[in-house]
Amino acid sequence: MRITVGGFEDVHRVQQARYPVREPGWQPVHTVYVPADRFSSSTPSTWGGQALDLMKTHLPDAEALAEVFGVPSGLAAGVHTRVAAKLAAEPVEDLRVDFEDGYGVRPGAEDGDAVAAASALADLHAEGRLPRRWGLRVKSFADGDPARSVRTLELFLAELVARAGSLPPGFTVTFPKVLMEEYLGHFAQVLAELDSALGLPAPLRFEIQVEAPQTVLFLRSDLAESLGGRLVAAHFGVFDYTAAIGLPPHEQRLDHPACDHARHVMQTAFAGTGVELSDGSLAASPASPSTQDVHALWRRHAELVRHSLSHGFYQGWDMHPSHLVSRFATVYAFHLERYDSYAARVRAWEDSREAGGGVMDEPATIKTLVAALRRADSALG
Repeated sequence: MRITVGGFEDVHRVQQARYPVREPGWQPVHTVYVPADRFSSSTPSTWGGQALDLMKTHLPDAEALAEVFGVPSGLAAGVHTRVAAKLAAEPVEDLRVDFEDGYGVRPGAEDGDAVAAASALADLHAEGRLPRRWGLRVKSFADGDPARSVRTLELFLAELVARAGSLPPGFTVTFPKVLMEEYLGHFAQVLAELDSALGLPAPLRFEIQVEAPQTVLFLRSDLAESLGGRLVAAHFGVFDYTAAIGLPPHEQRLDHPACDHARHVMQTAFAGTGVELSDGSLAASPASPSTQDVHALWRRHAELVRHSLSHGFYQGWDMHPSHLVSRFATVYAFHLERYDSYAARVRAWEDSREAGGGVMDEPATIKTLVAALRRADSALG
């Protein structure tokens, strides 16, 4: 007797398309947002220079880093060296030119700023200084004026392609405040039309901002699939989200339990789909140039970055040059602190022996350890 499972092949094909088996690739540890009217080709290097100056002034050695960030003394020197080198060589991994909240409503100015931003990015590309990821954030369709959003994107891309000769790699567009699921389909269609109009060899892709409680309600595993694979990331927006659910101003913070809930829904909805996740930002800068105030800002930012990392969000937004110091210091320390122990446990599993110390690893844990090591290598490389 032979028993068959009717329809299995079709369901399995859907599974493979929806939940592709992929090893973790490179993902930026942050996204830097810069208002379009304040962006130029010098912005990445200016941010890096300002962050490095802050570090030299307020974090001169490994001892200071260990004290400010709570990094174990054995790691502090290596982290300090890595952060300084990173700020000098690649201070911005992912850049977003902002035409939404950070830019505001500027009638008559947005066309010119879109063209100017594209020109600046083309210059960065020509000089070999374009961040590995880059793009823009357009206005929301929820504002009731999709034409403004689409025109900005169209002008931006047309100018960039004309100046660079093609669309440089690493581009994405951020789509904010998605109160209605249908807006995602509308935006995906806009991108398809731009693909055709500009003769692009690969489809344009976008990331959704999860910054409204309405958005959380329609997140699901087949969302990216339903949009033709154009949805590649989801970024959490802390301030709009906490305001929308009625939290008081002093509770609008990334480590609020309500934000944890939203992020965990994001993780559940997109688990296994390949959609990248990013946390939000700290809307604060040092209260003054004093070391005390700079350290206070760094400590608070580091707390939030550690919170994100511990919850499985390995990327976040940085809104001020000072954040680069605390971002990289915290990320590097997080990965380095457990790297050797993780590697030892993987080797023990591969050698079919116990890891020691009372640890009994399961296959799922080993997969997580391997992924963590790859992610660490990517972040530290």
